[in-house]
Amino acid sequence: MMMGLLAFETNQGLWNSGYYSQLFGIGGVMVTVAILWLSTGYFGGIGAPFAPYFWPYLGQLPKKKERKRPVRVYMDGCFDLMHYGHANALRQAKLLGDQLVVGVVSDEEIVANKGPPVLSMEERLTLVSGLKWVDEVIPNAPYEITEEFMNTLFNKYNIDYIIHGDDPCLLPDGTDAYALAKKVGRYKQIKRTEGVSSTDIVGRILLTFKQKEAANENSGVDACDQVKSQLSNFLPTSRRIMQFSNGQAPSPGARVVYIDGAFDLFHAGHVEILRCARQLGDFLLVGVHDDQAIRDRRGYRPIMHLHERTLSVLACRYVDEVIIGAPWEVSRDMITTFNMSLVVHGTVTEGSSVGDIDPYAVPKSMGIFQTITSPKPITTVSVATRIIDNHEAYKKRNLKKKASEDRYYTQKKFVSGD
Repeated sequence: MMMGLLAFETNQGLWNSGYYSQLFGIGGVMVTVAILWLSTGYFGGIGAPFAPYFWPYLGQLPKKKERKRPVRVYMDGCFDLMHYGHANALRQAKLLGDQLVVGVVSDEEIVANKGPPVLSMEERLTLVSGLKWVDEVIPNAPYEITEEFMNTLFNKYNIDYIIHGDDPCLLPDGTDAYALAKKVGRYKQIKRTEGVSSTDIVGRILLTFKQKEAANENSGVDACDQVKSQLSNFLPTSRRIMQFSNGQAPSPGARVVYIDGAFDLFHAGHVEILRCARQLGDFLLVGVHDDQAIRDRRGYRPIMHLHERTLSVLACRYVDEVIIGAPWEVSRDMITTFNMSLVVHGTVTEGSSVGDIDPYAVPKSMGIFQTITSPKPITTVSVATRIIDNHEAYKKRNLKKKASEDRYYTQKKFVSGD
């Protein structure tokens, strides 16, 4: 019987499966006394904590895990006319590490390498900092990864890898801006998001407003719709929306705040008003109006279509959930369905509401409506106007960039993962 018990000990482990419960009677008592005497000196003997009985089990004791340093990855960009393609690039970059540090290229570097930026450094920093995947931002980053800046990234910012998309990033002399990072083996590549670019958006703005003027002169010609359908190459998928979504419902008793709008050409003003709205509750629900509703009130369709605008809003760190194609009017049924505690709207608005029904009449009657001061006076039209007023400079910039993008698509190969 003793041999059987020792065999059981060998197979099951001393402290597993209630070993002592297997010992019973006089034999069990004798074995227990022997173990206590050998291991602890319980009965006055000399303790033997490392007795051979315990050697096989030392490997089973839990080992203290060494705390590993988080993997820090770096990605830079101009992030001018921030769009969901930028957001998706940073989302992919974050998946390659634990902490994402983003460099925002300076205005001077953009002018030297691309042409005049549309957004100021302050606006671009607000947009990048507002993304849910970004942990840290470096302002005024260089366009080229020089040896000096690369060493700064490695030594000062503890960067492990430098990330860029599969599309080439060339300097004016035609050389690769990331050649040094590739040479030292600290470069990783992600997949470019198809269907959108800042160059594409500038083109949309120039053509849309040009056709808008033509439509005003020739009433009855729906030129804006034609331009929009020609310019948008985005192919929306449910998978992409899931990648951007938090995938969480409000917790029981959460204070749900609702705000709606077009969120066209997602800009710093949008980020700031969403930040203010989120501070008023526990869960921010955002309604994004569909293209037709916007056209009915502005007289022209939005620059970015519904799914593009939805992704830009979902990428914002202050947003918890989005209603895609939200009704223009906030009804009592909507309020009940989403358990809204507060409905808010900013002081900066776009589009005409003359003769229109007050979309917030119901929440106002329920005492749950609040107007919040918009932190920035920026609008979609004001951003577009910057391009229209300097259309010659941006037209020249676009021709230069379009040639580069055409070469990319001609030589493009499939890149797995996104």
